[in-house]
This record gives sequence, C-alpha cells and structure tokens, in this order.
Amino acid sequence: MCFSIGGITDVAVVAANFLPVPASTVNFVLNAVLILLGFLLLGKGLGIMTAYSSMLSSILFSLLELIYPMSRPLTDQPMLELAFGIALPAFGTAILFNMGASNGGTEIVAMILQKYTNIDNGKALFLCDLLVTLSAFFVFNFTTGLFSLLGLLIKSLMVDSVIESINLCKYFNVVCGEPKIICDFIVDKLHRGATVASAKGAFTNGEKYIIFTVVNRPQAVALRQFIKRAEPSAFIMITDTSEIIGKGFHRG
Repeated sequence: MCFSIGGITDVAVVAANFLPVPASTVNFVLNAVLILLGFLLLGKGLGIMTAYSSMLSSILFSLLELIYPMSRPLTDQPMLELAFGIALPAFGTAILFNMGASNGGTEIVAMILQKYTNIDNGKALFLCDLLVTLSAFFVFNFTTGLFSLLGLLIKSLMVDSVIESINLCKYFNVVCGEPKIICDFIVDKLHRGATVASAKGAFTNGEKYIIFTVVNRPQAVALRQFIKRAEPSAFIMITDTSEIIGKGFHRG
C-alpha cells in the first residue's frame, strides 16, 4: 500500500502516475523551484543549508530508484509501514527545523509560513502537506487516503514534539540563604548565567534569596546535586521549558 503524508517526494510520487517522467525527476525540479524561493524569502544562509540537504535527498532518491526499484510495498503490514513512514521523516524534519534548515519541498513553504505568520512548525507543515495528502483519496483509493491522513496528523504532532524535546531545558527557582556559592557553581562550572533577588520568608520572616537560572538537562542534574550538598535546606522548584530566548539559547 502506498501512502501520501505530504512533502514534495509524495507530490512527485503522485505526479509520476500521470507524467511520462520518473518521480525522482519531478522531485528534483520541484525542489529546485522551492529552493530558489527559499533563497529569496528566507535568506542566503538558510537557503544554502536547505539546498544542500534537498539536493542530497534528490540524489539519494534517484540512486534508490536505480538500485532498488519498488513495484510493490516492502511488507504486507500497512500499519508497520505507516509507523516508519511517519517516524523517520518526522524526526528528520524536526532536526532540520531546529537547525534553521529544511529538507526542501513543502518544508520550505512551512518555514516561510512560520517566519511570516508565527505558526508553529508542525502546524505550518500540516497545512502545506494537507492538499498533497487529500490527493491520495483520488489518486489511490479511499483506504490509502485514510491511512495517509492519519499519518499526516501524527507527523505534524511529532515534529513539534521532537523539536520541544530537543530544546527542553530546566528552569530553576532556588530559595536559599547563601546564594553566592550556588551562583559561583552556575557561572564557573556550568557556564550559565543567573539572577538573584531578595525575598522574605512568610513563615519565619527571615531574609532569603531567590536564584533564577535556566540550564540544560545534564546540567540540571549536576546543579540539583550540588545544591543539595551545598545548602540542604534550600527550596528548589524545577520546571520544564523549551522556549528560552537569550544569550546561550535561542536568539529572538
């Protein structure tokens, strides 16, 4: 069973059913047009990264057509093929998006939408790929169309989920009496910044300090262990966050 969960590759596969040229040729031409659009609207640096990954993808597509031409699905398990057909592109797309690049095709259109409308990457990609996926109902059959639509929905959710997982950091609020030793560890050992604010305990009315800092996951383990050793009475609040804009993280 063939699936069409969006992307220029799937456009090429669908178009190859009506054109006298192989899918790899259609894929190459469409990618070239969209890469040019990426250069114009997304900037030269991003365009170069996208062009590299897109051309590499097109070359591999052509080689695989020559080495292992497929006239039928690899297995007779459509759900198994759908799972791999969703997971692998979703992970790859998320990694490229997180690097500020794409694999070309509809991902370029999605990045343009994301840049000018602030739509999440996954939602933008979903909108771009929806039309391609709907074509599966007409080009193949109703069952394939339903499988493809399900795959597209899961893929769009996975892209945002993987990006958030890659960027996941830990936000620390540390209430303590002696902030210097903790701040020194954050700055000198973890090479992160921190902000210290004065506070007063509601129960004891004692003078306290609150340390605010954001670190990645491995650093969070080290910081938590250090605080428990350095000041066991410290009160620590740790929150997951994936949207940090500033020095050492994403630039807004």
